[in-house]
Amino acid sequence: MTTLLNHLSEGPASAPPLLLGPSLGTSYALWDAVAPELSTAHRVIRWDLPGHGGSPADLIGPDATVADLAELVLALADSLGVERFAYAGVSLGGAVGLHLAVHSPERVSSLAVVCSSAHFNGAKPWQERAARVREEGLARLAESADTRWFTPGFTVPRLVRDHRDADPDAYAACCDALAAFDLRDQVGEIAAPTLLIAGREDPATPPAHLRELADAVPGATLTEIPGASHLAPAERPGAVLTALRAHFDGDAGRGMAVRREVLGDAHVDRAQGRQTPFTARFQDFISRYAWGEIWTDETLSRRERSMVTLTALVAHGHYEELAMHVRAARRNGLTADEIGAVLLQTAVYCGVPAANSAFATAQRVLAEEADGPAAE
Repeated sequence: MTTLLNHLSEGPASAPPLLLGPSLGTSYALWDAVAPELSTAHRVIRWDLPGHGGSPADLIGPDATVADLAELVLALADSLGVERFAYAGVSLGGAVGLHLAVHSPERVSSLAVVCSSAHFNGAKPWQERAARVREEGLARLAESADTRWFTPGFTVPRLVRDHRDADPDAYAACCDALAAFDLRDQVGEIAAPTLLIAGREDPATPPAHLRELADAVPGATLTEIPGASHLAPAERPGAVLTALRAHFDGDAGRGMAVRREVLGDAHVDRAQGRQTPFTARFQDFISRYAWGEIWTDETLSRRERSMVTLTALVAHGHYEELAMHVRAARRNGLTADEIGAVLLQTAVYCGVPAANSAFATAQRVLAEEADGPAAE
């Protein structure tokens, strides 16, 4: 018997984990237009609600709570060896994220709440919906999915089909969870960095709900997306992706700081000054990924990273970059003799001609340093 939520993992297993939660009536396909891009820098784990997508329906029953769903998410994370994770969720998935951030703060490193709320307008509407679904199934309710989820004229057939095909009892149990959910008195305890995303045209959780959260969660950031209704990741994936990247890959700011420490302000200022709209995404990629993810990883010291980098640049014949990283190696504490020893090692494994060119480049840089501050 399967006791875990169905899920899809994308991205490097060694990357920082990011869990993505769905809304009521959808599957993890809700994130189809966003997750692949996020997986370039994260181990993205999308999950299905009980009775939705591929998750077993009997994981929850009548009178279920958001706490029950949060426990299922933690069990999934534990099964994957994920102790601490970033989290983003839509609607009911966002409520799960809020619960985790309040009740399991040691597990949540960063939080994004998308088209969701600390409450869902009281118990009665959800109790009535649960009773209706238990009585007549989901076919009729699915017919109104587009008007509840999207702006006029927009649809995602896969998600509407997922709504129609969900297990009625599990769907009703999720309605029970929404009926009982109200964290307004507790969201002020959230310590994780929090992003709130509102769909400007969302009738289910209007921007006012997200503004209420923004006022209550310490340090929270609020983004409102024009032209988006309740399922913003499906309807406006580009805007949602941009907001999530800025939040979860905030390592761009940290990466830029490290980039300046290693390469020097003059070099980075020059690179930034040459930036054009064509190269802007590449510069952002370097800051986020190379400097924000790799160079900030404490597994290797900066001295060790400099030695590895020098070797790789010699191996590929990138001598202009080598000059830059000889200067960086000096900033990272390598002596001229140590740099020479690294280059001598490359003579054995990368070839004498490559090492010959590398020694010439390094000698020029070190001579410039001996004559005075390098003119970066």
